Amino acid sequence: MESVNYIKHLNAVFLLFSKDKRLNPSHICLYMGLFQLWNTYHFSANFYINRDEVMQLAKIGSKTTYHRCIKELHHWSYLVYLPSHNPFHGSKIKMFNFGTSTEQVVNSCHTNMETSTGQVLVSIDKHNKIIKRTINENKLDQPKNEKEVSDFFLKENWTALEAKKFYNHYEGIGWRVGGKSKIVNWKATARNWVLKASEIKKDKITFVKQKKADNLMVDIHKKYNEPL
Repeated sequence: MESVNYIKHLNAVFLLFSKDKRLNPSHICLYMGLFQLWNTYHFSANFYINRDEVMQLAKIGSKTTYHRCIKELHHWSYLVYLPSHNPFHGSKIKMFNFGTSTEQVVNSCHTNMETSTGQVLVSIDKHNKIIKRTINENKLDQPKNEKEVSDFFLKENWTALEAKKFYNHYEGIGWRVGGKSKIVNWKATARNWVLKASEIKKDKITFVKQKKADNLMVDIHKKYNEPL
């Protein structure tokens, strides 16, 4: 939980907004909606959001506008946005205390505009370092491409087809276990994948054998003239 000074934080944020020509009203409304939720969560280090709730707070009616703006706020280093891609588990948001990191910017802008511009650049540079560190902490362990997966599978004497299945499956769900938890070691996940595939194959073989055995035990002297 952070100690956030409303006035210092919002003064610093609005100063950055005023100098950032990329922003439009939707970006600012969305940020303020997220700020209100951050306040509700007592300025915790990070929190989870519901898209519909945020859209209502920000007065944004289009899902396309919402997703574009929140991704751009993330890309432009105003916050960290980690989508969950799961309707039952909200996306994760990390806000930054601009009241601390840009305090010099707020103070200097009243005296010297030229100096404050320089201070803003320094502040954003520091802010970007914080975001890069946060992103690295949440970075997924995943292969560079499908070839790396294929080479690993062949090295372990597994089939190329199983490598393709593994890659397509996890590429489709963002390299997260069950689409939720981040993968810490994709090679270990691949080994578990092959173990499960082997178990499934073994179960299928057992089922087929049992089916054949059941068919052999059918009464060949059935009287077909009797009603069912």
